[in-house]
Amino acid sequence: MLVTYLEASRDLCETDSILFGAAVAVCRIIGAKLPMAGRATTQSSAIPAWRKRIEDRIAKARALIGRLTSFRSGNNRPRIMRTVRMAFAGTNISLSQPDITQKLTERIDDLKQKIAAWGKRIRRFTDRSRRFNQNRLFQSDQKRLYKSLERPKVCGAGQGPDQADIIAFWRGLWSEPVNHSEGPWMEAVASQGASVTPMDPITVTPEDVAEAVRRAPNWKSPGLDGLHHYWLKGFIVCHAVLARQFQEALDQKSLPSLFTTGITHLVPKDQDTTDPSKYRPHHVSTHHI
Repeated sequence: MLVTYLEASRDLCETDSILFGAAVAVCRIIGAKLPMAGRATTQSSAIPAWRKRIEDRIAKARALIGRLTSFRSGNNRPRIMRTVRMAFAGTNISLSQPDITQKLTERIDDLKQKIAAWGKRIRRFTDRSRRFNQNRLFQSDQKRLYKSLERPKVCGAGQGPDQADIIAFWRGLWSEPVNHSEGPWMEAVASQGASVTPMDPITVTPEDVAEAVRRAPNWKSPGLDGLHHYWLKGFIVCHAVLARQFQEALDQKSLPSLFTTGITHLVPKDQDTTDPSKYRPHHVSTHHI
């Protein structure tokens, strides 16, 4: 079925839509979750699942300590009584026994010790995770590792700049024409390049496409199309169509806007999160095979 649609595709935009639809169909068949908002990947929560579970335990334990302390102070409201009974469920402790105050104190101390142990576990796991990520980053990108060690982390939780200010600032940098001063050396370089033999015409083959997607990361953040490299590797039948359409784009010396438009993430440089000039742009483009 996919071959039929691909053969009828007229350009790269249609092929991209067909492949995205095929990827969605596969995900629905296998029951995978689909983040469909805008077809672009969003930043996932920075809190790992294991840490969230432990923090939930700590929150519940603190709430229980508050209820037990309130009961020990003489609060006999039905909700408090129900919580205290649940706290001592499965034990031989009765709320009417004479030493119930001591039992409450012991139970509160036990919960406080558990909270302290869980807090140490979070710190231990966090340190281990940081060391693991730093070791892995050292193997893949040492420059990025050293920058992360030298530059303190910046919290971007403050109020962001106005959207109109952001657009105006970056449009002034990227959209305004620039007049370069071309000296005599430019003419000298141009005359030297006149004798250079032109490059032979390029012929894009399905093997070239297969080799390009083979080296690409599977789940690297995609561009506006939302299509990961994983699907380009899996849908082998699309390689011939992509090769033909890329060849047509080269011959016509034009690319659709899908391949020239991307997503720009702005990362704050310092604590001043209201100034558009205090952000570092990270651009995510559509796959360039």
